[in-house]
Amino acid sequence: MRFEEIKRSIFSGEYEISSHADKERRYEDVDIEGIKEAIKNGEIIETYPNDPRGPSCLVLGYAHGRPIHIVCGLLPTDRIRIITVYIPSEPKWIDPKTRRKKEGE
Repeated sequence: MRFEEIKRSIFSGEYEISSHADKERRYEDVDIEGIKEAIKNGEIIETYPNDPRGPSCLVLGYAHGRPIHIVCGLLPTDRIRIITVYIPSEPKWIDPKTRRKKEGE
């Protein structure tokens, strides 16, 4: 997945939000404009080319002064699906770009 493709899809309205992502964004108090803002100024920080749901990636961006993680996947139709949205925090994240290693890694 290329970040420019993600941006193009999001800003042309050629995307969908999974029910899980919609639930999580509401829980985290992130509106749709916040997701768009985070993608506009964001970057891919992890890629998951072998995700069983299809290629996906983790985007880190900022909206309303907060870091936001957005997992984006590529559907067979070449549309982007927002899989989940969350605010990175302890214990999984040391900071917005650094995932805490699991014991034994």
